[in-house]
Amino acid sequence: MENKFKFYNTLTRNIDTVIPNVEGKIAMYTCGPTVYHFAHIGNLRSYIMEDVLEKSLRYVGYDVKRVMNITDVGHLSSDADTGEDKMLKGAKRENKTVMEIAQFYTDAFFSDCEKLNIKRPDVVEPATNCIPEFIHMVQVLLDKGFAYEAGGNVYFDTSKLEDYYVFSSAVEKEQLLEGVRADVDVDDNKKNSNDFVLWFTKSKFEDQALKWDSPWGVGYPGWHIECSCISMKHLGEYMDIHCGGVDNIFPHHTNEIAQSESFTGHKWCNHWFHVNHLNDQSGKMSKSKGDFLTVSLIESKGYNPLVYRMFCLQSHYRKPLVFSYEALDNMLAAYNKLAKKVAELKKEGEIDTTAFRTYKEKFEDALCNDLNTSMAITVLYDVVKADTNDATKLALIEDFDKVLSLNLYEEGKKLLETPANAGVDAELEAFVLAKIEERATAKKAKDFATADAIRDELLAKGVAIKDTREGVKWELV
Repeated sequence: MENKFKFYNTLTRNIDTVIPNVEGKIAMYTCGPTVYHFAHIGNLRSYIMEDVLEKSLRYVGYDVKRVMNITDVGHLSSDADTGEDKMLKGAKRENKTVMEIAQFYTDAFFSDCEKLNIKRPDVVEPATNCIPEFIHMVQVLLDKGFAYEAGGNVYFDTSKLEDYYVFSSAVEKEQLLEGVRADVDVDDNKKNSNDFVLWFTKSKFEDQALKWDSPWGVGYPGWHIECSCISMKHLGEYMDIHCGGVDNIFPHHTNEIAQSESFTGHKWCNHWFHVNHLNDQSGKMSKSKGDFLTVSLIESKGYNPLVYRMFCLQSHYRKPLVFSYEALDNMLAAYNKLAKKVAELKKEGEIDTTAFRTYKEKFEDALCNDLNTSMAITVLYDVVKADTNDATKLALIEDFDKVLSLNLYEEGKKLLETPANAGVDAELEAFVLAKIEERATAKKAKDFATADAIRDELLAKGVAIKDTREGVKWELV
């Protein structure tokens, strides 16, 4: 098949055409969640975009096998091997065992994914299933001279590599070196400040809940090694695409490459796909801030989770995306309006194969051009407005939804069958009525600019108002 799918490869810092190791097949790996708490919607932005990438690759004809780990051991609160174990932190917070915490939040993660129409990867592997694989890799790295024992732990020796900072430009490498020297807690066991732990023994965190026997003592694996081992277990020693958030680039993915290529003796993964942060108005969204936004929270406020999916698709994955409820309100109005238009289409007539092929090619081109989901959504809108019959439009929308997964027809039918303003909470109703009163005052004062601005403000929040002989009527759109 023709290889025409391109995206920005963090490793080469170029937009590269995806050339798989085996023709027509894609071996794809996704860094999974650390299951010590609910995923926030910033985490889920990455999983949405990785889902779209997988579905896009399938859409253009590739046979994709996607693997994802579940981190249920070994991830410390700092990615640089310092701080408290996140799983132990969650267990203490809720007075449960680590494995109870892991199961509960794994289930919660996949429940969120289901609500967002994120496909479950073909293989999902918890880290605790793969302790023998971790021990084997550590032993091979020791035997090859890429690792050393010190203070009861096993470390990877980054001085053995010609280029450790593989993702970085010359300037970035210097900044990273300065950062390592200045910012990372000192571990006197390390030969080099940027060495990282492959295996911890009981010399680290005596209260660690999960421990296993190993040739170096009772202990547990470092975080970075799990993705290397789990990917090789299910995809072999050659991988096509590795995905994650931009915060995974350093040190996590840098360390993965270091240990994997030292273990195999050859290049491991050709294409690296990274999704930028979701920010709130105060900066990057993270659990460490305390309160954080979850799918359940936005659902409780009346938002269909698929509105958040569309919110993510309207922005490019490499750009930071700023979340606000105002932005989500605007997306809610846009989603509902589009879904209703789609649901009003009639399943009648013959499909116009020429029109179908034209719009399908435009949609595919958008996906193949660095996963331009915003342009793909534009093509969807163009289809709805197109001068062709409803049967063709519905066929295209159904075809596009193999990737977009917005359920527009089904959700639109629900909206059309729901009475106007059904389920409106008292707070929203009070807000709308106050705005209608404010608009009436402005109109009475002949301040039509303010009256129009209030109408637009309400519409942006998904509320349409209409002046009638009986007074102002309003409804959710």
